[in-house]
Amino acid sequence: MGLDATGTGTGTGPVTVRRGVPAGAERRAAELYWDAFGRKLGAALNPPDKAVPFIAAHLNADRAVCALLDGQLVGLAGYQHGGRALTGGSASAVLRAYGHLRGLHRLVLLALFERHPAPGQLVMDGIAVDPDVRGRGVGSLLIEEVAAVAAEQDCREIRLDVIDTNPRARALYERRGFRAVRTEHTPYLRGLLGFGAVTTMHRPVEANGPRGLYTP
Repeated sequence: MGLDATGTGTGTGPVTVRRGVPAGAERRAAELYWDAFGRKLGAALNPPDKAVPFIAAHLNADRAVCALLDGQLVGLAGYQHGGRALTGGSASAVLRAYGHLRGLHRLVLLALFERHPAPGQLVMDGIAVDPDVRGRGVGSLLIEEVAAVAAEQDCREIRLDVIDTNPRARALYERRGFRAVRTEHTPYLRGLLGFGAVTTMHRPVEANGPRGLYTP
């Protein structure tokens, strides 16, 4: 399924949005994801030359919507539904990749990022967009495709969490209809993970709108 954007990036064609990570683009998806969230996940998955292949090897490709420009992956948004999220990897996989001694420590840190949807919720795991096409509406296109997925799955709302060091992402979410419902202050994590508060935001799913899209 695709959706043409009204603008274009640095390439020659329109930005299109499709469901799922294209076959063969797993490494590129992992690189985009790490570029967006590596600072947040670094304590658990560093170094990058180990983290990126680990993420690529354990992607659930059907739990993403992707933006393509001239056939190249330039953005993606992951989501969690039905017990599966974009990024996978079992505890045993982490231990195999990082070793048992260091792996146990990393499992504890990864557990801090786990978010489980309530009944009727679709959890969005965040947006990663190539720097060359930022500011061109790609993030909004990805959010609206996630909203379409949520509507098709009969979800009543989309939930996401945004950290206090990412005000640009929060501003985008607010423009696309998300509202903050609570903020958890975690100053004890600032030195370890680089952020000291996490805000949970919700957006109702417009089930009767065109493709489930939100109209501001």
